Amino acid sequence: MTATTTRRWRTAGLVLAGLLLAAVLAVVLFPWDMLRGPLNRYVSETTGRSFEITRRLDVQLGWTTRVVADGLTFANPAWASEPYLVKAEQAEVDIELWPLLSGQVVLPRVRLQQPAIGLQLEADGRRTWALGRDTADTGTVPRIGALLVDQGRLRFTGLDTDIATEFAIDEQANAAPCLPLSFKATGRWKKEPFTAEGRSSGVLALTQAGSPPPFALQIDARAGATRFKANGTVANLAALDGADAAVELQGRSLADLYKFIGVVLPGTPRYAVKGQLKKNGKVWAVDGIHGKLGQSDLGGALKFDAAPALPVLSGQLQSASLDFTDLGPIIGLSDTSGDGAAAATPPSGRPGKVLPNTALDFARLKTMDADVRYTATRIRNLKTLPLTSLTVHVALSGGKLSLDGLDIGLAGGRVQGQVGIDANSLPTPVSAKLSASGLQLNQLFPEVALTKSGFGKFTGQVDLSGQGNSAAQILGSASGNMAMLMGRGEISNILLEFLGLDGGEIVKFFVSGDRTVRLRCAAAAFDVQKGLMTSRTIVLDTSDTVITGSGQISLANETLDLLLLPSPKDRSILSFRSPIKVGGTFAAPTGGPQAGALALRAGAALALGAINPLLALVATFEPGPGEDSNCVQVLAKAGTPLVRQRR
Repeated sequence: MTATTTRRWRTAGLVLAGLLLAAVLAVVLFPWDMLRGPLNRYVSETTGRSFEITRRLDVQLGWTTRVVADGLTFANPAWASEPYLVKAEQAEVDIELWPLLSGQVVLPRVRLQQPAIGLQLEADGRRTWALGRDTADTGTVPRIGALLVDQGRLRFTGLDTDIATEFAIDEQANAAPCLPLSFKATGRWKKEPFTAEGRSSGVLALTQAGSPPPFALQIDARAGATRFKANGTVANLAALDGADAAVELQGRSLADLYKFIGVVLPGTPRYAVKGQLKKNGKVWAVDGIHGKLGQSDLGGALKFDAAPALPVLSGQLQSASLDFTDLGPIIGLSDTSGDGAAAATPPSGRPGKVLPNTALDFARLKTMDADVRYTATRIRNLKTLPLTSLTVHVALSGGKLSLDGLDIGLAGGRVQGQVGIDANSLPTPVSAKLSASGLQLNQLFPEVALTKSGFGKFTGQVDLSGQGNSAAQILGSASGNMAMLMGRGEISNILLEFLGLDGGEIVKFFVSGDRTVRLRCAAAAFDVQKGLMTSRTIVLDTSDTVITGSGQISLANETLDLLLLPSPKDRSILSFRSPIKVGGTFAAPTGGPQAGALALRAGAALALGAINPLLALVATFEPGPGEDSNCVQVLAKAGTPLVRQRR
């Protein structure tokens, strides 16, 4: 290359460098504020709402261009309650130029001084922060990476929510030097009173644009009777993605959470639980759950996946000690775990009735699926029901709930089976198939003095299907069958004598004390049709007495109509062996000898007594015609495949 050529290339390079420098200087020194008016008009015409930079405009060009606006107002659509989407003393906005070619607005960083922000979301999808004329078009929603604010306010309205938040930067904060931004919020969330306060980092990561690091966040919020506290970090505030925080949750009932976050949980007494909350994409996970529901402890882990068409709740929970009264709200009973004020109210909520009639919201079962297992190692505060343990698998799919693997420890034995609910039909069909085995007589009725000295094991079956939205409605419409059987054992003889009104034996027992007699077998089986239980077999066969019975029990009206016929196997005096009538209601049952039959025997005793007092005993003499029942046939008639287990 000659010297002349070299000089020419050098000159060209200097000229090019000069041109580039001139271009840079032109850009740097360009009076961008001259474009403020045309820019205001262009944005206003494009969006259909007023946009104005009121004092000064500056631009720093680059692939990511920074726009600095002193004095900014951007109006909301006419349908919004707040006049401005944003109004600020100053705004610094970083804009990525390349995505603009495809119509996307990506803002990696937005810094606002003293802003007033008005956000509103309507049920039809309209939102004030969509920048197109069609505010329901999510394609015109800008992606904001990081938001920096010093002080100001934000109001969010829509979807039964109206929350106003005030925030401010305090760089000199001694309590939390890494959390300079403090905030306070008041208003209503899902129509419930709402308050919140807390602190966070000065830079808020709204989306993944620019991939800002997670920022610290502390919050203490209340919505209605529910309180939520969290202390941790969040990578994406808009979707709460990358959340990793220690949380505390307490409230009146876990069922209240459905209103706020859409998770279907059963009714419970007051609760207070803690755990470690994490979110990855659309999957929420809470590990290390520990706390209390009423007087019961609770531990385990849960996961909620919002990605499928029907969100899925899964996990495992356990209680080392379950307070039986805490199960009440799940089946519609009043919560009496607090000060006991509800104890005077009937469980049904209806005077004279005992079956729970509180409506259960089965429609919620169609909003999500579930796969949760629960175990209670010990059950306490049982009063008259001797439960010891509980295991259940809650499987919910497409509105159909199945309590599979139900295993209840009861009275030294077990109750196992399945309960099904189909929320896709109205009235809601409910079915229960349960079998009981090894239930101990003296444990099954611990409060009945006359059974404490007896022993024997019960076996039972329940196969019922009903419909409704409360326990009372379901049982009142139920059809199917029920049976309870007992094989060899012992039972209090004084109980049998009271049933037969055997005065001589009762007097003897009061003098010498009660004793037990051998029980050969016992069975009670009912056919159930639309809430009416009709006896198929009622028999109690002991070495002393055979008692047979018949009648009906109405689950719809909660009434009893049974007749028991005692036939003694021994000889006795002072006996008024007459049919025993069991009637009344579940809340107030009655029992006693059938009036007509007893009156005849009492009348004969009085007539003979008028001749000679000793002859009055003749009318009460019982020759003992009762015969042993064929227990195999009795149990077979009860219609249960478990008969052979009791032989």
